Amino acid sequence: MSIEHHPLEPFLPADAEYLFLGSFPPPFNRWSMDFFYPNYQNDMWRIMGYLFYNDKNYFCDLNFKKFDKDKIIKFCNKNGLAFYDTAVSVKRLKGNASDKFLQIVEFTHIPSLLEKIPKCNTVIVTGEKAAENFAAAVNCQIPKIGSDVEFSISQSDKIFKLYRTPSTSRAYPLSIEKKAEYFKILFDFQKYKIY
Repeated sequence: MSIEHHPLEPFLPADAEYLFLGSFPPPFNRWSMDFFYPNYQNDMWRIMGYLFYNDKNYFCDLNFKKFDKDKIIKFCNKNGLAFYDTAVSVKRLKGNASDKFLQIVEFTHIPSLLEKIPKCNTVIVTGEKAAENFAAAVNCQIPKIGSDVEFSISQSDKIFKLYRTPSTSRAYPLSIEKKAEYFKILFDFQKYKIY
């Protein structure tokens, strides 16, 4: 069973206030773009479209069944949203995208990510595996869905908030609208540049 290394560089806008961390990208044959949450069946970008534009298809190219990467990157840069994953190398025990069958070979070095985005105070983990990975990597508690815990990293006295959302995978049986409720409490919509 071969080791798979993360195919993307961390996306870390200089003014990022939030860092979103999933577990690991799906196999490349499931990608609709070369960016985070690339599987067209994943709900992340529909949740963001629904929350910020009241249109769950805002970031979708419906004709080609893919996401609009340029629109997503512009949105994330404007609004200080950073993205990466909690593992940099894994083994796929069943060759699919399921987090259940991911064996972590190497965790992401979280302090290195946070050092590059000094305005960030909040880390959001999307799903159970990401929450478990993060907690193991920084030695903190695992929050319940819709709640947060505080953590710090050894190189700093700064206290961060770790918030857990439901998985954005379609395998998690919750509607986009219900999933969006867990994301909505994170954002002060008065300050976001949505246009």
